Amino acid sequence: MLIWGPMPSSAKKSRVQLAELQHKQISEQDYRRKLKEQELKLLSLQRQLAESKTNNVIVVVEGPDAAGKGGAIKRLVERLDPRLLKVYSVIKPTAEEYLHHYMWRFWNKLPAYGQMAIFDRSWYGRVLVERVEGFASEAEWKRAYREINEFENVLTDDGTLILKFYLHIDKDEQLVRFNRRQADPYKHWKITEEDWRNRRNWDQHNKAAEEMFERTSTAAAPWYVIPANYKWYARLRMVKIVTEQVEKLLGK
Repeated sequence: MLIWGPMPSSAKKSRVQLAELQHKQISEQDYRRKLKEQELKLLSLQRQLAESKTNNVIVVVEGPDAAGKGGAIKRLVERLDPRLLKVYSVIKPTAEEYLHHYMWRFWNKLPAYGQMAIFDRSWYGRVLVERVEGFASEAEWKRAYREINEFENVLTDDGTLILKFYLHIDKDEQLVRFNRRQADPYKHWKITEEDWRNRRNWDQHNKAAEEMFERTSTAAAPWYVIPANYKWYARLRMVKIVTEQVEKLLGK
């Protein structure tokens, strides 16, 4: 089941089942041709967005380790004007950030009107890894659903387009990618003990993600779940959705 828009009304009765996603392929020729088309279109839309005094765009990218988040983000922004966007790779909070509410460190990263911000992981860590690893108490991560929805409502009411993507790979594909990284001296830095620990909690992470979709996918800020075993398909799909939604925001 894929979410290309708001969660259906029946979603609360039947959650998105990540294990049941159908992973699609696309040929290299189609991928390169269609990606170029979408990138050029998005570049044109970015220039129009820059003239806006009331709108901006936030892209959130979540997913399990090695799901291809970084590669998808690279294709999203590689043809865009870097002066009008920022990409944030969110890691564990600093000592100073630990002294504040967990949302504090995101407020000063929100884009100015006319600009874009892309978050490689985000405030959703509170209901994902922080929940599973016990970094947040049960009361804290349960409260976070309401806090996140209210935070995003404030932004969308003010003209922000929020696009939330969850790139998902299956457990077998993750192992293949982990082993490939482990063996590649140029990519060895990408694999850590934390990645292996997260893998051991695979089912718990999936459960947290599925509940996150149910509790935080809204009409104004829906989740888009993309099967990502095949990188070309996932990258193209994410860029296409962003292009379509920015075009809609600008009324084109």
